[in-house]
Amino acid sequence: MCIDFLLTRRSIRKFEKKDIPDSVVKKILDIARYAPSARNRQPWIFIVVKDPEAREKLSNIHKWAYPLREAPVAIVVACNNVESRVSYQVDCANATMYIMLAAHALGLGTVWIQALRNPREIREITGLPEQYTPVAIIALGYPAEKPEPKPRKPLDEIAFRERYGEKLS
Repeated sequence: MCIDFLLTRRSIRKFEKKDIPDSVVKKILDIARYAPSARNRQPWIFIVVKDPEAREKLSNIHKWAYPLREAPVAIVVACNNVESRVSYQVDCANATMYIMLAAHALGLGTVWIQALRNPREIREITGLPEQYTPVAIIALGYPAEKPEPKPRKPLDEIAFRERYGEKLS
């Protein structure tokens, strides 16, 4: 069932030392092309990073990027900030989620690494032109852990009817 599929996706930070075939990575990215974007601009590009040295550099952009060190694949999701001036961050967030869900469907694990605070370093490592803003980096691999679900806020604290503060119930 699709609901169970969505509820079982977890952020994976530990990966098996096992290569991912290029055909699987391409399948994931092919699915990501179908993510929604404003005015169907599809302003994203994906940079697949398998080189250990480059992944090591990406893993050092900030303290929460460490899963990139052990993941066999990193995918940099970047959006054209000229083509999609207003919505590029949301467009790329949608594509990022599609990558994570496609990977989960194929038995792979992912964790989303926020990239917005380090665009200069990521551009330097990946050769991204200035009109592309790196929005996320995804660590991708076969899971070496099975985390329990994290607590979630109660629905009555985050969902309202018509106006803020008006409970749904």
